Amino acid sequence: MVRRGKVESEVTELVSDLRNVMSPYTALNFREDTKNTKLSGSLAHYAKEMTGPLGVTHILSLSQNAHRLSLRLARTPAGPTLTFKIPRFSLARQVRAVQRRPFDTASSGGAGLMTKSPIVVTNNFGDAGAAPHVKLMRITFQNMFPAINVATVKLADCRRVVLFNFIRRDVPPPSTSAAVVVAAGKDDDKSTPPPVEEEDEEVEIRHYAIRAQPTDVSTRVRRLVQSRIPDLSRLDDISDYITGTTASGAPAPCAGGGGMSDSEAEEDEEVVLPQDYAGRGNGKSRKSGLKLVELGPRVRMKLSKVERGLAGGDVMYHAYVRKDPEEVKKKREEVENQKIMKKRRREEQEENVRRKKEAEDNKREGKRMRREEKGRLAMEELRKEVRGGGGSEEESGEENSTDGSEDVDNE
Repeated sequence: MVRRGKVESEVTELVSDLRNVMSPYTALNFREDTKNTKLSGSLAHYAKEMTGPLGVTHILSLSQNAHRLSLRLARTPAGPTLTFKIPRFSLARQVRAVQRRPFDTASSGGAGLMTKSPIVVTNNFGDAGAAPHVKLMRITFQNMFPAINVATVKLADCRRVVLFNFIRRDVPPPSTSAAVVVAAGKDDDKSTPPPVEEEDEEVEIRHYAIRAQPTDVSTRVRRLVQSRIPDLSRLDDISDYITGTTASGAPAPCAGGGGMSDSEAEEDEEVVLPQDYAGRGNGKSRKSGLKLVELGPRVRMKLSKVERGLAGGDVMYHAYVRKDPEEVKKKREEVENQKIMKKRRREEQEENVRRKKEAEDNKREGKRMRREEKGRLAMEELRKEVRGGGGSEEESGEENSTDGSEDVDNE
């Protein structure tokens, strides 16, 4: 999960919340490229840098401009890439702020909550007869998280739920008469504009924690089991707190929030646990009430485009642009031609680089050979000078010896 370009602080916090949703198989402390140029901040750049070393299978990228907030979901390394428009979202802290009893991750029931992957629920995406882009969304959302083997999974590992809810609204077509009147120009300036078609397909993301509480005991006993020590200052005995009445039969004073009804857990789904579960009192073969507590964030998004490759290639689906088969074929041919031209230019560049490198190597080799030849010639000249100087000294020595002998004879 990364962000591209300059975004608001809320979007940065949304990135952190979505990373928590995909925990533990996500880079929680990943830092985006500080330069964030067109090359270093692209999906292809992140895919190249993270797919091999980190084993990343999907990249989610949030970007923002003056008009919209967009999310791109790409499968590495070859695509496809789904582009969503996010009209609204709520952060995790905003969801907790409106809850009466938010889930406490620091308690015994919340310990290790993010260390196991969540259960993925895709709702209302239809069956095999659904539209291709709807089936692609469902498959992509499921593959973002590791699969669960029902036969071997431990119940204690099922702590969270991620819901992808597909919302489709039936939007009536614009009024034909109003459209004809506007097209004919018979409407005055004060008339209403022609109706605009609504966005009728959205995906809602919700994140929940599973809270389990024992229901085969009373509320007061359950608090004691869960280490919630009540205020017993106004009671004479612990039995008054357990039974709710004093020794005389009168109702016991409320102790530490004891006004909560014993039927509070009836709102939960009561089950008999086949294995031990997180939290005190949730043992094997015990009856517990399961309840979903929302953790956040909430995200509403609409699919706008599907591309075949990694942030590139021909467009397989577009929510706003409709094309006939001829236009689709023509566009596909243009994309293929662009790929061919790009490959050709790359080959030409590689050939130019190879030729330049070869010319530089030849030039360097020529300089080396000329330097060696120059050194060899210099050494030959030096040897000749040494030989010439030695012969003249010998001749001058012979002349001197001859002159000396003549002088002796004259004497």
